[in-house]
Amino acid sequence: MLTVVWPYLERLSKEGELGRRKITQYTRYSTIALCVVQSMAIAIFLERQTNIAGGLPLVYEPGWSFRLMTVLTLTTGTAFIMWLGEQITERGIGNGMSLIIFAGIVVGLPTAVLTTLDQMRSGAIGLFTLIALVVVMVLVIGAVVFIERGHRRVTVQYAKRVVGRRMYGGTSTHIPLKVNTGGVIPVIFASSILAFPATAATAFPVGGWFQTVTDQLQNGMPAYYLLFVGGIIFFAYFYTAIIFNPDDVAENMRKYGGFIPGIRPGKRTAEHIDTILTRITFAGSIYLALVAVMPDLMITGFRADAVPFIGDQLDVLLPGFITNGLGVTFYFGGTSLLIIVGVSMDTVQQVESQLIMRHYDGFMKKTRIRGRRG
Repeated sequence: MLTVVWPYLERLSKEGELGRRKITQYTRYSTIALCVVQSMAIAIFLERQTNIAGGLPLVYEPGWSFRLMTVLTLTTGTAFIMWLGEQITERGIGNGMSLIIFAGIVVGLPTAVLTTLDQMRSGAIGLFTLIALVVVMVLVIGAVVFIERGHRRVTVQYAKRVVGRRMYGGTSTHIPLKVNTGGVIPVIFASSILAFPATAATAFPVGGWFQTVTDQLQNGMPAYYLLFVGGIIFFAYFYTAIIFNPDDVAENMRKYGGFIPGIRPGKRTAEHIDTILTRITFAGSIYLALVAVMPDLMITGFRADAVPFIGDQLDVLLPGFITNGLGVTFYFGGTSLLIIVGVSMDTVQQVESQLIMRHYDGFMKKTRIRGRRG
């Protein structure tokens, strides 16, 4: 993200492979620095915790020796995971860090399913709640797959041109603009910023107005949902502006004789693409907000009584499953579902590409992509 606001990094990003390696090196240093700060906060938080059963401190020998050991352990583990992800990216299929996160999410799904079944047997979850949970799960997964694969095609026509004795151009193609260009990044950024006050309050307890702000940013509070949805919409536009530049696309089209039918090349083309991208990004950000907010609504509900002026009236009018939630502990949605679906689709596409390059049939039996022998 700093490549947009920092001219030095912007120049590095345009220098090809050498610049990309330099930015990756800076990213590693930033990761280590961030991990040192976070691990120190975790160590201080652990020193202040007590054993609930006996009232004894959780850390029996607090001090700098424990803090330094915690920082060394967590930082070393982070560096190893970062190195492992880079090795998977270079020598494997797909993005290594995304696959590691994907594996960490998927490994907990069987336990979550068994826990939900045990809750149904014990009566903690009724049959109606379980059926509603399954229906919502199927609908959310279908919506995520549909939106993630959705894109708007902008038709591009290339004029005919003669080079020597050969004629080039005269073809028609399209620019695929994804509905969700930012992927899961807007949700991660918005949730990270909202989690910062609570994390700071946990590591360094303070009172007064800061504690009031922290309480208002808890799950279920109206301020939390308002800022969360607003943050997702903002970062969806912000990240899309970073990774897709309509001016560069219009300039490249003009250089190669391409144009959008009915739109003049150059500035008008860039404005036309930007208008389309703005509209579909809004739809994609609303979709991200709904998927991200749904799990919290199912678990904790919506604290309607905290809404200023009309909170008591809303609490009476809204049904109980909205204000109190469904009380489930196993759900599909949010950042985890977006990561699972996104990584799965990207991995399958890369496996398809590898199979096509080696003249094999596609990974799926009914796929439209076949190898040369197929």
